[in-house]
Amino acid sequence: HNVRTIESVPLRLAKEVDVIVEGEVWLGETELARINKERAKTGEQQFANPRNAAAGSIRQLDPKIAAARHLDSFIYDIAKIGDKRQETRQNDLSRSVGRARDKKQETKKIPDTQTEELAFLKELGFKVNPHHALCGDIEEVIAFWRKWQKESRRGKEDYWLDGIVVKVNEKKQQDALGFTGKAPRFAIAFKFPAEQVTTVLKDVVFQVGRTGVVTPVAELEPVSVGGSVVSRATLHNEDEIARLEVRIGDTVVLQKAGDVIPDIVEVVKDMRTGHEKKIHFPAHLPECGGDGRVVRLAGEAAHRCAVSGAGVSRARQFHHFVSKKAFNIDGLGPQIVNLLLDENLISSFADIFTLKKENLVGLPGFGEKAADNLLAAIEKSRRVELPKFLVALSIPQVGEETAEDVAHAFGSLEAIEKASREELEKVDGIGGVVAEALSEWFRKEANSTVVKNLLKQVTVHAAKKIDKKSLPLGGKTFVLTGTLASLSRDEAKERIRALGGDVSGSVSKETDYVVLGADPGGKYDKAKKLGVKTIDEKEFLEMVR
Repeated sequence: HNVRTIESVPLRLAKEVDVIVEGEVWLGETELARINKERAKTGEQQFANPRNAAAGSIRQLDPKIAAARHLDSFIYDIAKIGDKRQETRQNDLSRSVGRARDKKQETKKIPDTQTEELAFLKELGFKVNPHHALCGDIEEVIAFWRKWQKESRRGKEDYWLDGIVVKVNEKKQQDALGFTGKAPRFAIAFKFPAEQVTTVLKDVVFQVGRTGVVTPVAELEPVSVGGSVVSRATLHNEDEIARLEVRIGDTVVLQKAGDVIPDIVEVVKDMRTGHEKKIHFPAHLPECGGDGRVVRLAGEAAHRCAVSGAGVSRARQFHHFVSKKAFNIDGLGPQIVNLLLDENLISSFADIFTLKKENLVGLPGFGEKAADNLLAAIEKSRRVELPKFLVALSIPQVGEETAEDVAHAFGSLEAIEKASREELEKVDGIGGVVAEALSEWFRKEANSTVVKNLLKQVTVHAAKKIDKKSLPLGGKTFVLTGTLASLSRDEAKERIRALGGDVSGSVSKETDYVVLGADPGGKYDKAKKLGVKTIDEKEFLEMVR
């Protein structure tokens, strides 16, 4: 219903054919400026870039909103073609698993080359990007790429571009090359180098994370890069600061890593004036709470607050405790948690489960119904699975995967509490650093008290002891990327774990499978580079059925 509002998509074709075509919807930079100007007048948040605006527009339930944003389109390919008298079977047309054409119709109807196909699409009334060329050799391709790299910087086109697509021209060769699980073998994206800009590092602030890790963050002169204005970028740790030799006052080169995360890549040392200041990690931070000491432990890259669970990290631990990955208390978000902390209604995790209606009614945003709803959500969360309980405790080095591994190796919380470092290290997937962190955490009296008080309020369901290696996916590591159509990311993870597999957040040589959903991003590129096997959603569902 939204595509029908796009003027460049014809509602009736110029020729009497049934056709299924593929292309993309885009939003012009001029139109984006107009939309943002209107949103500014009404106090709405402005779109960061045309891509986000176009994606948001095409997902609208109300076609009037999409129509008002004047979207545009380019059509690139014919997936299926036949005249009105022929039956079109749409169930075998998914490009995500390959091009499936009726060979008789293809020979008769689909043009023999990509260039002829584009000309035919234009004849039918579709909008085709006019900037395409047939190249005789790779040198011509590179010349075309260089030309458009320059054009992209000049900004003559109304749309943003970050590269070109190179395709094999002959359709027979395209069909012979076929598809991988996600992408065609007959086409590649030939990207331009990441946009880099220079700006000035004005100051460095130190942020305290949930587990007490102190991270240096560069405050920059605001600069536009990759479609958004950037004023902050992480410097990661002391070792990265030393590697870059960066100082406060330096002119730095900034780019977006993967076109998403702002990253300082180098310092322009020739522009130093002599007034730059070296960056020193603080010995104390008020945000750490307690005595505020900051320490760097031997063998670790990160600095940490000496006293854990205090200051800013304390609030973030509460935010994590009630989050979806942990106790999943619906309606108890960071703002409400902060309110409860500020009002001294909670000082420990267990206090959440002792809240009464009279504690809540009268607080900002809380009437009787809101209080009842929150208390009902808290009551519902009193029963929790062992892995989620471990995640909720904010134990250093223990994320979702580690919690799953440990829970299914020992079965009960009591067994984990009693386990020695050596016993923990024997668990498949647990190394010495993680084993030491777990063992040390449970040995501390303060942490034991936290657990004991929690167990008075909640029930932790034991986990079934599993020898993962004996299960169908035992020893296999999966990485999920993109959006899956038939199940959520969390559901996919649960299915993998139930069959003995592990889920990782990043692709490495140790990864066995990368599962590709829609818009897979940089993980797909890294999988190709490392030669890691990729599978589409259909193949994945067959494996975990």
